[in-house]
Amino acid sequence: MTSARALVLTAPRTFEARDYELPVIGEDDGLLRVEACGCCGTDHEQYTGELHPGYAFVPGHETVGTVVEVGPRAAERWGVRRGDRVAVEVFQSCRECPACRAGEYRRCTRHGLADMYGFVRAERAPGLWGGFAQYQYLAPDSLLLPVPDGLDPVVATAFNPLGAGIRWGVTVPGTGPGDVVAVLGPGIRGLSAAAAAKEAGAGFVMVTGYGERDAPRLALAPRFGADLTVDVARDDPVRALRGAVGRLADVVVDVTAKAPAALGQAVALARAGGTVVVAGTRGSLDTPGFVPDLVVYKELRILGALGVDAPAYRAALDLLARDTYPFAQLPRRVVGLDGVEDLLRSMAGDGEPPPVHGVVTP
Repeated sequence: MTSARALVLTAPRTFEARDYELPVIGEDDGLLRVEACGCCGTDHEQYTGELHPGYAFVPGHETVGTVVEVGPRAAERWGVRRGDRVAVEVFQSCRECPACRAGEYRRCTRHGLADMYGFVRAERAPGLWGGFAQYQYLAPDSLLLPVPDGLDPVVATAFNPLGAGIRWGVTVPGTGPGDVVAVLGPGIRGLSAAAAAKEAGAGFVMVTGYGERDAPRLALAPRFGADLTVDVARDDPVRALRGAVGRLADVVVDVTAKAPAALGQAVALARAGGTVVVAGTRGSLDTPGFVPDLVVYKELRILGALGVDAPAYRAALDLLARDTYPFAQLPRRVVGLDGVEDLLRSMAGDGEPPPVHGVVTP
């Protein structure tokens, strides 16, 4: 095979299928045959135009595949060889700048947010910079994570949302044994945060959702560690949590998207001295129900969380391989390149209800 088919998002809601010549791999880079690429909110917001950068690019940043070519220096750096199945970290790392040396490679001075996989200009050679393609180029500063033997590549794409759940739900807030944790949002990242909190020893986990669309997801939450689920369209989550455990939450993790009222609920749910992690974006300046004085009176820690890191991804892949939680049985829609537009439209709220997990298999 000398070329690869890829989907290029040339403008909002406009995909173009292109064939790219496979690059010649040198001593310091590699090539991945894409087996599966997960989809998340970023993908459908790129598609609808909310996050479209104004240039053409190949989307897809939750890639799992097999290394088919790798240079000797790259193989040594990544600890891989031809034939290995790996997951690709969305961010690149120079491994040398202060941010990278501190483990904050999302802020790498050479790459940073502007150079992430699934967001690089299509005109930049070799063009195969995203997972919505048959092959993905592995640049020298890539970060690769070994996929455990026997883990299905489609299921393995959950390394990204589960890694987010681990970092946002445990690492950032410091969740520990016996903690009461409230997770706002029952999508795959919310379910992942619930499972991660339970793995960290949380004594009680509550997951909230809103309305009919979230009802099937809330029904899944007990299988992912939730002790209590609450539909906030009908019930007061603060009253429900107090009724269940007699107190408020040590940790509140807000992974909702476009839910302006969630911040107010998060602050109300946190106990005095508690921690609120805000990982979902509002898409609005409105914050109905948010009482800023409660942050003072309760002496809360409010922490923003952006992205994931390699330790969380490694932990996620290990947890997926152990099959402790039914990630393999999630309501999932798997499509080829010809089904990507329908999947993204669904995830954006157009047409049929979205799946909990969407995956592209090029």
